[in-house]
Amino acid sequence: MKPVPTYTWQLRQVMAAQGLWKTRDLGPLLAERGVVLSPSQVYRLTAQVPERLSLRTLAALCDILSCTPDDLIQTGLAPPATPEGTVVDMASVGRPRRARITPNTQ
Repeated sequence: MKPVPTYTWQLRQVMAAQGLWKTRDLGPLLAERGVVLSPSQVYRLTAQVPERLSLRTLAALCDILSCTPDDLIQTGLAPPATPEGTVVDMASVGRPRRARITPNTQ
């Protein structure tokens, strides 16, 4: 199985770094840039990982917070999930290497 792409949403952390603590303060800033969201939508955008996000909203967030999409979205690869009770072939996953201790010569 192939690794599954994963991501984490960092909007709350980026907002805090910019001194923007309240989600209700984000709504008017988005509206100034043509993205009109209800207070509950703004809250969900900051408190939860969005399933879908328009490029206009992403661009507005980057403009407001003076950041890049990379700052808001941290990506990575998760190992493929193995069903319960299956045997994992350690040779294909990779085994840790044995540590070799050498005398300290000074």
